Amino acid sequence: MTLMDTKQTWTKQYINGEWIEGSGEKTMENINPYTGEVIATWRSSNKEDIDRAYEAAEKGSVEWSQTLPSQKEEILRKVSMLMVERKDEIIQLLITESGSTRIKAEAEFAAAKRIVDESASFPYRMKGEILPSNTAGKENRVVREPKGVIGVIGPWNFPLHLCLRSVAPAIALGNGVVIKPASDTPITAGWLIADLFNQAGLPKGVLHVVAGSGSEIGDHFVAHPIPKVISFTGSTEVGQGIGKLAGEHLKETALELGGNNAMVVLEDADIERASEAAVFGKFLHQGQICMALNRIIIHTDIYDSFVDAFVAKVKQIQAGDPADSNTLVGPLIREKEVERLLELVKNAEKAGARLLLGGSSKGSVLQPTVLADVKPEQEIVQQELFGPVAVLMRAKDEAEAVRLANDTPYGLSGSVFTTNLERGYQVAKRIESGMVHVNDQSVNDEAHVMFGGEKSSGIGRFGGDWAIEKFTRTRWISLQHQYRTYPGVSDVD
Repeated sequence: MTLMDTKQTWTKQYINGEWIEGSGEKTMENINPYTGEVIATWRSSNKEDIDRAYEAAEKGSVEWSQTLPSQKEEILRKVSMLMVERKDEIIQLLITESGSTRIKAEAEFAAAKRIVDESASFPYRMKGEILPSNTAGKENRVVREPKGVIGVIGPWNFPLHLCLRSVAPAIALGNGVVIKPASDTPITAGWLIADLFNQAGLPKGVLHVVAGSGSEIGDHFVAHPIPKVISFTGSTEVGQGIGKLAGEHLKETALELGGNNAMVVLEDADIERASEAAVFGKFLHQGQICMALNRIIIHTDIYDSFVDAFVAKVKQIQAGDPADSNTLVGPLIREKEVERLLELVKNAEKAGARLLLGGSSKGSVLQPTVLADVKPEQEIVQQELFGPVAVLMRAKDEAEAVRLANDTPYGLSGSVFTTNLERGYQVAKRIESGMVHVNDQSVNDEAHVMFGGEKSSGIGRFGGDWAIEKFTRTRWISLQHQYRTYPGVSDVD
C-alpha cells in the first residue's frame, strides 16, 4: 500500500463492519515523525460514535461467544497468514507512522504475529471445573466465559503489537472489542488491525475502531457502561486517571504503564556482553519503550571499563532515517520530546554528570546520548526518559546496586549481569519489578509468558494463561440432583 493509498483508505471509523466518517467536529492529522509530512487527516469520533461501537460490540459478542472453537481459531490463523502476506506493507506503515526503525519494525511485527498465533489456541484453553460439595446431591460447576466487551486504548510506540496483545486474546476468547488507538498512530494501532480481522472473515459487530482525542472522548470511552474491562498501555499519569474513573464505575482494568528500568552490572559480569546488551536495551526504538533501560548501575570495580566499552559501542550506532536498515536510532514521536530530553541532559550536567556522547539533535532525531557519574538524587534519574539518553551510575557493592535499582516508584522490567547465574537469580528476586532478566537486557516479551509490572508500572498481567484469566470470567453454577431439606422450613417425616 502506498502513502497515497493510505490517505484515501484509513481515515474513517470502523463500526459494525463498515468504514464510516467520524461524527466529531475536530479534524485530526496523522504526521510522519521523521519527515513532518501529513500522512492523512481524519474526522474525529465523538461520544455518539463510541455509543454505536459499544452497542454493536455488545450485540455482536453474544453470537460470537457461542461460535465453535474451531471457527475462532480459524479467524486467528487467517489473521496470522494475512500478516505474513502483508508484511512489507505493515513494516512500511510502522516506519512511516510511528518513526520505527526497520530493525524495530521487524521485531514488532514478529512479536505481534506471535501474539496472534498464541491466541489462536485460547478457544481450547477455557477450562472449567467440577468441585465437590458438602450438600448431598449437589454438583458444583465452575464455568469460564468471555467477559463480554473489552475496551482497548492503544499506545503509539509499539502500536500494532501492544494493541494486538489485548485485541487478539479478547476476540479468541469470545469477547467483542472496541479500540481507541493513539492519535499519533491511528492506522497501526487501530484501522490496520480492523482491516486484518475483516479480511480474515471476522463477523461484523465483533471488532470496532473509534479514533479521536483522548481529552475529548477518553473519559466516555472508559466510563461507558457496556465494556467490562478497559485495557490501557501508556503513561502512568494517564493510567492513574483511567484506573480512578474505572474504579468509580466498578470496571476492571488491565494497565501496563511506565517504567524506570535498571540494569545491574555486577563486578563478575562479562563487560563486553553486558555493554552490548545495554546498548540494545537502551537505544532500540530510540528508547521509546516502556521496558527500555533508563539506568545502568555498575559495580565500582568495573565501572570505568564498562563505561569505556559502552561508549565505544554507542559510537557505532547509526542515527537518522528510520527506513535505512542500518539505523538503530530514528526520530522521536514529536520534536517537543527532543526539547524535553535535552533540557534534562543540560540539568544533569549542571548537577555534576559527565556528558560523554551526544547531547545534540537534528529535527526529531536526538543523537544517542550518554551521561556518566549520575547521582541518585538527580532529576534525570527519577523519571521515565522515553528517549535515547543513557544514564550510567556507580554502585559500591551488590547491596547498593539493588537499593539503587529499587529507588523508583516504577517496577516494570529489569536486568542483572553476572557470570554466576544463581547469584543473578537471587539478585533478581530482590529487585522490585514484575520482570527481571539475568544476563539479558530489559526489553523482552514472549506471547506465552506473563507480562506486567509492579508499583506504578501497572495492574494486571498479559500473555498466555494470564491473558485468558484477564479476558474471561468464572461463574459458579450448581446442580441439585436430589432435592434438599431446609432446617425450619421443610417437612420432616
